[in-house]
Amino acid sequence: MSKTLRTVSARFALLVAEDDGMSTAEYAIGTIAAAAFGAVLYTVVTDSQVLRYQNGCSDLLPYFAGPQW
Repeated sequence: MSKTLRTVSARFALLVAEDDGMSTAEYAIGTIAAAAFGAVLYTVVTDSQVLRYQNGCSDLLPYFAGPQW
């Protein structure tokens, strides 16, 4: 094995071995991103046009469900 390949392999092994998980800053950014995604999702789902579409779709369900309904 060439010296360059051994060096790269050793550095990669160190990177993999020294992974202790996420830091506090990474957790904070992930939490903020999740909260922002939740806010956007809530805004979309509670929009009046979306609610009208959902109600319209639920009114059509008995037609697609078949004769047992």
